[in-house]
Amino acid sequence: MRLCLTLLVVSILGVIPAVAQTPAPPRPAPDFLFGQPDRSVTVRGSWLFARGGSDWYDFVSDQLTLDTSDFNAPGVGVDLSFAVGRRLDLQFGFDYSSAGVTSEYRDFVDNNRLPISQDTKLREVNLSGNLRFALTERGREVSRLAWVPRRIVPYVGGGGGVLWFDVQQAGDFVDFVDFSIFTDVFRGSGWTPSAQVFGGVDVRLFKQLYFMFDGRYLWAAGDLGREWIDFDPIDLAGFRLSGGVNLVFGGRR
Repeated sequence: MRLCLTLLVVSILGVIPAVAQTPAPPRPAPDFLFGQPDRSVTVRGSWLFARGGSDWYDFVSDQLTLDTSDFNAPGVGVDLSFAVGRRLDLQFGFDYSSAGVTSEYRDFVDNNRLPISQDTKLREVNLSGNLRFALTERGREVSRLAWVPRRIVPYVGGGGGVLWFDVQQAGDFVDFVDFSIFTDVFRGSGWTPSAQVFGGVDVRLFKQLYFMFDGRYLWAAGDLGREWIDFDPIDLAGFRLSGGVNLVFGGRR
Protein backbone atom coordinates (compact mmCIF):
# COMPACT_ATOMS: atom_id res chain seq x y z
CA MET A 1 0.00 0.00 0.00
CA ARG A 2 2.81 2.38 0.95
CA LEU A 3 4.55 1.54 -2.34
CA CYS A 4 1.40 2.40 -4.34
CA LEU A 5 1.05 5.78 -2.58
CA THR A 6 4.69 6.54 -3.28
CA LEU A 7 4.30 5.79 -6.99
CA LEU A 8 1.13 7.92 -7.16
CA VAL A 9 2.87 10.93 -5.61
CA VAL A 10 5.84 10.60 -7.98
CA SER A 11 3.48 10.42 -10.97
CA ILE A 12 1.61 13.56 -9.89
CA LEU A 13 4.87 15.46 -9.32
CA GLY A 14 5.99 14.45 -12.82
CA VAL A 15 2.79 15.66 -14.46
CA ILE A 16 2.78 19.12 -12.81
CA PRO A 17 5.90 20.46 -14.61
CA ALA A 18 4.62 19.13 -17.93
CA VAL A 19 1.32 20.96 -17.44
CA ALA A 20 3.16 24.09 -16.41
CA GLN A 21 5.25 23.97 -19.57
CA THR A 22 2.27 23.57 -21.92
CA PRO A 23 2.17 26.76 -24.03
CA ALA A 24 -0.94 28.88 -23.87
CA PRO A 25 -3.09 28.93 -27.02
CA PRO A 26 -2.06 31.74 -29.38
CA ARG A 27 -4.03 34.94 -29.21
CA PRO A 28 -6.07 35.81 -32.29
CA ALA A 29 -4.44 38.38 -34.55
CA PRO A 30 -5.73 41.90 -33.84
CA ASP A 31 -8.33 43.13 -36.32
CA PHE A 32 -6.52 46.38 -37.03
CA LEU A 33 -3.39 47.64 -38.81
CA PHE A 34 -0.63 49.87 -37.58
CA GLY A 35 -1.47 52.75 -39.91
CA GLN A 36 -3.38 53.15 -43.16
CA PRO A 37 -1.85 51.11 -46.02
CA ASP A 38 -0.29 53.23 -48.77
CA ARG A 39 0.48 50.58 -51.44
CA SER A 40 -1.33 47.64 -52.98
CA VAL A 41 -0.91 44.90 -55.57
CA THR A 42 -3.95 43.55 -57.41
CA VAL A 43 -4.08 40.40 -59.54
CA ARG A 44 -7.18 40.07 -61.72
CA GLY A 45 -8.79 37.53 -64.00
CA SER A 46 -11.09 39.11 -66.57
CA TRP A 47 -13.39 38.66 -69.51
CA LEU A 48 -13.34 41.16 -72.39
CA PHE A 49 -16.49 41.92 -74.38
CA ALA A 50 -15.37 43.37 -77.72
CA ARG A 51 -17.40 46.26 -79.17
CA GLY A 52 -16.46 45.39 -82.77
CA GLY A 53 -17.50 48.74 -84.22
CA SER A 54 -15.25 48.96 -87.32
CA ASP A 55 -15.54 47.78 -90.91
CA TRP A 56 -13.06 44.94 -90.34
CA TYR A 57 -15.58 43.25 -88.05
CA ASP A 58 -18.34 43.95 -90.57
CA PHE A 59 -16.30 42.29 -93.34
CA VAL A 60 -15.34 39.13 -91.47
CA SER A 61 -18.87 38.75 -90.07
CA ASP A 62 -20.41 39.12 -93.54
CA GLN A 63 -17.98 36.93 -95.49
CA LEU A 64 -16.87 34.44 -92.84
CA THR A 65 -18.64 32.45 -90.15
CA LEU A 66 -17.54 34.93 -87.49
CA ASP A 67 -19.45 37.17 -85.10
CA THR A 68 -18.26 40.01 -82.94
CA SER A 69 -18.86 37.81 -79.88
CA ASP A 70 -16.17 35.42 -81.15
CA PHE A 71 -13.64 38.05 -80.11
CA ASN A 72 -14.83 38.16 -76.51
CA ALA A 73 -11.82 36.84 -74.68
CA PRO A 74 -10.39 35.84 -71.29
CA GLY A 75 -7.58 37.92 -69.87
CA VAL A 76 -5.36 38.63 -66.90
CA GLY A 77 -4.35 41.88 -65.27
CA VAL A 78 -2.06 43.32 -62.61
CA ASP A 79 -2.35 46.71 -60.89
CA LEU A 80 0.18 48.51 -58.69
CA SER A 81 -1.31 51.33 -56.62
CA PHE A 82 0.30 54.07 -54.52
CA ALA A 83 -1.67 56.33 -52.21
CA VAL A 84 -1.45 60.05 -52.95
CA GLY A 85 -4.25 60.94 -50.53
CA ARG A 86 -6.54 59.34 -47.96
CA ARG A 87 -8.93 58.20 -50.72
CA LEU A 88 -6.91 58.74 -53.90
CA ASP A 89 -4.42 56.31 -55.50
CA LEU A 90 -2.08 56.55 -58.44
CA GLN A 91 -2.36 53.22 -60.25
CA PHE A 92 -0.29 51.51 -62.95
CA GLY A 93 -2.05 48.69 -64.78
CA PHE A 94 -1.25 45.81 -67.13
CA ASP A 95 -3.92 43.87 -69.04
CA TYR A 96 -3.55 41.00 -71.51
CA SER A 97 -6.24 39.22 -73.50
CA SER A 98 -6.22 36.79 -76.42
CA ALA A 99 -8.99 35.46 -78.68
CA GLY A 100 -8.69 32.77 -81.35
CA VAL A 101 -11.36 31.24 -83.60
CA THR A 102 -11.61 29.07 -86.71
CA SER A 103 -13.93 30.16 -89.52
CA GLU A 104 -14.91 29.43 -93.11
CA TYR A 105 -16.56 31.33 -95.94
CA ARG A 106 -20.33 31.53 -95.69
CA ASP A 107 -21.05 31.44 -99.42
CA PHE A 108 -18.07 29.70 -101.01
CA VAL A 109 -16.51 26.23 -101.04
CA ASP A 110 -13.46 24.88 -102.86
CA ASN A 111 -13.42 22.70 -105.99
CA ASN A 112 -14.07 19.62 -103.86
CA ARG A 113 -17.01 21.35 -102.18
CA LEU A 114 -15.06 21.51 -98.94
CA PRO A 115 -15.08 24.54 -96.61
CA ILE A 116 -12.52 27.29 -97.21
CA SER A 117 -11.24 27.81 -93.68
CA GLN A 118 -9.09 30.28 -91.75
CA ASP A 119 -7.74 30.81 -88.24
CA THR A 120 -8.11 34.29 -86.78
CA LYS A 121 -6.30 35.52 -83.65
CA LEU A 122 -6.49 38.84 -81.83
CA ARG A 123 -4.19 39.66 -78.92
CA GLU A 124 -4.07 42.84 -76.85
CA VAL A 125 -1.76 44.25 -74.18
CA ASN A 126 -2.80 47.47 -72.45
CA LEU A 127 -0.42 49.51 -70.26
CA SER A 128 -2.17 52.24 -68.34
CA GLY A 129 -1.75 54.93 -65.72
CA ASN A 130 -4.89 55.72 -63.72
CA LEU A 131 -6.29 57.65 -60.79
CA ARG A 132 -8.41 55.52 -58.45
CA PHE A 133 -10.76 57.24 -55.98
CA ALA A 134 -12.41 55.50 -53.00
CA LEU A 135 -16.05 56.57 -52.63
CA THR A 136 -15.91 56.05 -48.85
CA GLU A 137 -13.20 56.28 -46.24
CA ARG A 138 -11.07 53.13 -46.35
CA GLY A 139 -10.90 52.87 -42.57
CA ARG A 140 -10.68 54.84 -39.35
CA GLU A 141 -8.03 55.60 -36.75
CA VAL A 142 -8.89 54.50 -33.25
CA SER A 143 -5.58 55.59 -31.70
CA ARG A 144 -2.22 56.97 -32.71
CA LEU A 145 -1.06 53.52 -33.83
CA ALA A 146 -4.25 51.57 -34.62
CA TRP A 147 -6.18 51.85 -37.91
CA VAL A 148 -9.31 49.73 -38.53
CA PRO A 149 -9.99 48.92 -42.21
CA ARG A 150 -13.46 49.26 -43.62
CA ARG A 151 -14.95 45.96 -44.81
CA ILE A 152 -16.41 47.23 -48.12
CA VAL A 153 -14.87 50.07 -50.14
CA PRO A 154 -16.42 51.06 -53.51
CA TYR A 155 -14.25 52.99 -55.97
CA VAL A 156 -14.18 54.66 -59.37
CA GLY A 157 -11.32 55.71 -61.60
CA GLY A 158 -9.98 56.38 -65.04
CA GLY A 159 -6.86 57.07 -67.02
CA GLY A 160 -5.00 56.44 -70.23
CA GLY A 161 -2.07 54.59 -71.70
CA VAL A 162 -0.92 52.67 -74.73
CA LEU A 163 -2.29 49.45 -76.18
CA TRP A 164 -0.42 46.90 -78.30
CA PHE A 165 -2.52 44.75 -80.59
CA ASP A 166 -1.81 41.91 -82.99
CA VAL A 167 -4.47 40.60 -85.38
CA GLN A 168 -3.62 37.66 -87.60
CA GLN A 169 -5.65 35.69 -90.10
CA ALA A 170 -4.11 32.61 -91.72
CA GLY A 171 -5.61 30.04 -94.09
CA ASP A 172 -7.32 29.92 -97.49
CA PHE A 173 -9.02 32.92 -99.08
CA VAL A 174 -11.11 33.76 -102.14
CA ASP A 175 -9.80 36.26 -104.68
CA PHE A 176 -12.93 38.21 -105.60
CA VAL A 177 -11.41 39.27 -108.95
CA ASP A 178 -11.34 35.78 -110.50
CA PHE A 179 -12.76 33.74 -107.56
CA SER A 180 -9.61 31.64 -107.29
CA ILE A 181 -8.51 30.28 -103.92
CA PHE A 182 -5.12 31.15 -102.42
CA THR A 183 -3.32 30.52 -99.16
CA ASP A 184 -1.93 33.47 -97.22
CA VAL A 185 -1.37 35.10 -93.84
CA PHE A 186 -2.69 38.61 -93.14
CA ARG A 187 -1.36 40.40 -90.11
CA GLY A 188 -1.54 43.82 -88.53
CA SER A 189 0.02 44.96 -85.26
CA GLY A 190 1.23 48.05 -83.47
CA TRP A 191 0.86 50.45 -80.58
CA THR A 192 -2.00 52.89 -80.19
CA PRO A 193 -3.25 55.30 -77.47
CA SER A 194 -5.95 54.04 -75.09
CA ALA A 195 -8.26 55.50 -72.46
CA GLN A 196 -10.47 53.84 -69.85
CA VAL A 197 -12.90 54.40 -67.00
CA PHE A 198 -13.79 51.89 -64.30
CA GLY A 199 -15.72 51.28 -61.13
CA GLY A 200 -15.80 48.48 -58.60
CA VAL A 201 -15.58 47.38 -54.99
CA ASP A 202 -13.02 45.95 -52.58
CA VAL A 203 -14.36 43.48 -49.99
CA ARG A 204 -12.08 42.67 -47.06
CA LEU A 205 -11.43 38.96 -46.60
CA PHE A 206 -8.70 38.89 -43.96
CA LYS A 207 -6.30 41.45 -42.50
CA GLN A 208 -4.63 42.98 -45.58
CA LEU A 209 -6.32 40.80 -48.23
CA TYR A 210 -9.35 41.94 -50.22
CA PHE A 211 -11.50 40.43 -52.93
CA MET A 212 -12.06 42.92 -55.76
CA PHE A 213 -14.63 43.07 -58.53
CA ASP A 214 -14.85 45.80 -61.13
CA GLY A 215 -16.00 46.73 -64.61
CA ARG A 216 -14.01 48.94 -66.96
CA TYR A 217 -14.57 50.33 -70.42
CA LEU A 218 -11.64 50.93 -72.74
CA TRP A 219 -11.41 52.99 -75.94
CA ALA A 220 -8.74 52.32 -78.59
CA ALA A 221 -8.37 51.84 -82.34
CA GLY A 222 -5.37 50.58 -84.31
CA ASP A 223 -4.12 50.93 -87.87
CA LEU A 224 -4.15 47.52 -89.57
CA GLY A 225 -1.30 48.37 -91.95
CA ARG A 226 -0.67 47.76 -95.64
CA GLU A 227 -1.73 44.11 -95.69
CA TRP A 228 -5.35 45.09 -95.03
CA ILE A 229 -6.26 47.32 -97.98
CA ASP A 230 -9.00 49.98 -97.64
CA PHE A 231 -9.89 49.12 -94.04
CA ASP A 232 -10.45 51.74 -91.35
CA PRO A 233 -8.53 51.36 -88.06
CA ILE A 234 -9.73 48.27 -86.22
CA ASP A 235 -11.96 48.98 -83.22
CA LEU A 236 -10.24 47.73 -80.04
CA ALA A 237 -12.78 49.17 -77.60
CA GLY A 238 -14.65 46.95 -75.20
CA PHE A 239 -16.00 46.30 -71.73
CA ARG A 240 -13.97 44.22 -69.29
CA LEU A 241 -15.32 42.48 -66.17
CA SER A 242 -12.64 41.56 -63.63
CA GLY A 243 -12.41 39.71 -60.34
CA GLY A 244 -9.35 39.02 -58.22
CA VAL A 245 -7.47 39.70 -55.01
CA ASN A 246 -5.98 42.92 -53.72
CA LEU A 247 -3.15 42.87 -51.16
CA VAL A 248 -2.55 46.13 -49.27
CA PHE A 249 0.60 46.86 -47.29
CA GLY A 250 2.78 49.64 -45.97
CA GLY A 251 1.34 52.20 -43.65
CA ARG A 252 1.24 55.87 -42.81
CA ARG A 253 1.14 57.23 -39.31
